[in-house]
Amino acid sequence: MLHTNNTADIQCFSARPQSFFSDFPQYNILLWPVLLDTPSNKLYCRRMTKMSESRMEYRLKNTPGDCIQSVKFGPSSSQFLLVASWDKSVRLFDVVNNNMRLQYQHSGPVLDCCFQDAVHAYSGGLDGQLKTFDLNTNTESVVGTHDAPIRCVEFCPEVNVIITGSWDSNIKLWDPRGNREAGTFQQPNKVYTMGLSGEKVVVGTSNRKVMVWDLRNMGFAQQRRESSLKYQTRCIQCFPNKQGYVVSSIEGRVAVEYLDPSPEVQKKKYAFKCHRLKEDGIEKIFPVNAISFHNGYNTFATGGSDGYVNIWDGFNKKRLCQFHRYPTSISSLCFSNDGNILAIACSYMYEQEQIDPMPEDCIFIRRVTDQETKPK
Repeated sequence: MLHTNNTADIQCFSARPQSFFSDFPQYNILLWPVLLDTPSNKLYCRRMTKMSESRMEYRLKNTPGDCIQSVKFGPSSSQFLLVASWDKSVRLFDVVNNNMRLQYQHSGPVLDCCFQDAVHAYSGGLDGQLKTFDLNTNTESVVGTHDAPIRCVEFCPEVNVIITGSWDSNIKLWDPRGNREAGTFQQPNKVYTMGLSGEKVVVGTSNRKVMVWDLRNMGFAQQRRESSLKYQTRCIQCFPNKQGYVVSSIEGRVAVEYLDPSPEVQKKKYAFKCHRLKEDGIEKIFPVNAISFHNGYNTFATGGSDGYVNIWDGFNKKRLCQFHRYPTSISSLCFSNDGNILAIACSYMYEQEQIDPMPEDCIFIRRVTDQETKPK
């Protein structure tokens, strides 16, 4: 979190998750700040017990006890959710019945995961290993490794390939049919984030570089760009209609970019400020950690270290809604494939170093409506 009275005084940094305390108090009462729709915009706290959680939103049970790094829904169902965590685990949740089905372990914190199909999961993290897990047989295997931690793991169904991005400044392609490496491709710097747009993958690296690759022809990068945001890239996700992508930074800002390099189309790109709070005349600026797209409407959600989730209509440059404030930083977001459910991971990311008491790591499952996600 940043404090400033003048935008010229802004200094940005990357919040880095660290290990949390193993023992957390179990809270029976949650305090929810709710923004009143009144001229004074007063905040009040409403007590909500676990027995009276909202029908529109509820909290998952048995979630990890350390920073939740990634949440991913299955490719065709809103019932199952994969969760990667700094507690070295990957967990599968049945969100309909609110229970954990299974979990498997890495030797280090897990930074990302994905489904290949309904029964196969892939994951990678600080141990540099790409693992696959068969959800039917409960068997796992190591597919391969990077020379440094694996930050991103994605599956591209159009090309039937697993893609990993690493801090070793490489992306690797893996053939899931034989779980073997299909190629290594050097990036300008450490890979921080990746987004898929059909057969293309958009890679965000350190030093604000953005690379666009065609997975059908990896002989050269299709485009080499620099982020239009001035500070470190935090997340990139692509529009479902394949026209462009959204990139966020640690400095409370989001940019909408277009893949078509023609000057006419590039005139449409823009950036905007978000996830900022003013208190006592001081503007607090928070990293925008997570982005997720609604597949049907091409609208997207952003989650920040301010604890808020916003829904945006990127093409019409509008904010559609803002949810209540969550207990701590939003570390990951994922819309289900049908767009009816949004998984919201909350984990303190050490933006203010050690705090006491330490917020619990938790995941909320929210049923979203057309009023919240459909362009107006």
